[in-house]
Amino acid sequence: MDFDFNDDQESLRDAVRRWVDKGYDFERRRAIVREGGFSQKAWGEIAELGLPGLVVPADAGGMGFGPIEAMVVMEELGRGLVLEPYAHTALVAAPLLAGRSAPAASAWLGKACAGEAIVVLALQERRARYRLEHVSTRAERDGSGQWVLTGTKGVVPAGAHAQAFIVPARVSGTDDDPAGIALFLVERGQGVETTAYALQDGSSAADLRLQRAGAQELVAAGEAFEALNLAVDRGIAALCAEAVGAMDRLFAITVDYLNTRKQFGVAIGTFQALRHRVADMKMQLELARSMSYFAALRLNDAPQVRRLALSQAKVQLGQSMRYVGQQAIQLHGGIGVTEEYSAGHYFKRLTCIEMSFGDTMHHLGEVASRMQDTAGVFA
Repeated sequence: MDFDFNDDQESLRDAVRRWVDKGYDFERRRAIVREGGFSQKAWGEIAELGLPGLVVPADAGGMGFGPIEAMVVMEELGRGLVLEPYAHTALVAAPLLAGRSAPAASAWLGKACAGEAIVVLALQERRARYRLEHVSTRAERDGSGQWVLTGTKGVVPAGAHAQAFIVPARVSGTDDDPAGIALFLVERGQGVETTAYALQDGSSAADLRLQRAGAQELVAAGEAFEALNLAVDRGIAALCAEAVGAMDRLFAITVDYLNTRKQFGVAIGTFQALRHRVADMKMQLELARSMSYFAALRLNDAPQVRRLALSQAKVQLGQSMRYVGQQAIQLHGGIGVTEEYSAGHYFKRLTCIEMSFGDTMHHLGEVASRMQDTAGVFA
């Protein structure tokens, strides 16, 4: 199999890397964190690159690229620790809007592709423990026959800055019945209240309270749960690629520090014990990179194959992120956790990625539940 990137993919990588290097340095990022974790100007610059419509079909106003191009972009954004919710808007929400028959879907898709609006998936609920089928937010018809939603969603990416939300809500069944879930589009101001806060990595999130919020049905119950699963899998693949980019940069920062910091008159990077730890970091990074590729290549497979592959990737990425992050901080010493130095910020971002769309233990359980083979002992 040929794992080389083609010319278009390399050009895309170069364009995003140039913007990150020149327009999104560490000091600008720190300023954005102080301003609340989101910059409308930075989002506009991302839109100027054409990235919000990256994976949307060309006939729907997008660029028509696929999972590999999305992976390339996310790696570069990960290297720059970009705070803006690119993956959640362009790689999760926008594909959900594409091809939907609801009148508002095409309008919001056009705005999202142009970078004029942020649309995000409002997914998490209390007591769900990452289970997508656990949805207690309720959808019902009002007196005029319009859908209204009541419930609470937590840790919504850039929730205070988004203009619209895609919300899973229950139209029938118990709180854990996947067949009763439908997907709705909810616009800000239609009975929506947000409470904003910063996450550990400095990015912006919000809790979303829906108080008989007006909504339009995007995907009806029955097919909605698989659409939701696919959207989450796209998000997992995107965050795996972002994590690879972040680990790649953190590894380079660590190696540079070891080759600069001196003790007993020599660079500490010459110490054999530290070189062994760096070698182990590199091994974990490359394991993570290979599983990120695996995740991207499996996105178009059958649902059961795709779900297993994405959970396997998330398990490996979780283990690699923790190892690379912890070793980087240990090798830096005290400077690694200071506010002014970037290494600790990479570790914080990796920690947040590990807990997004299901943490390592959740996906380990998902992998275990899908194991069909045995060692032969119990056959």
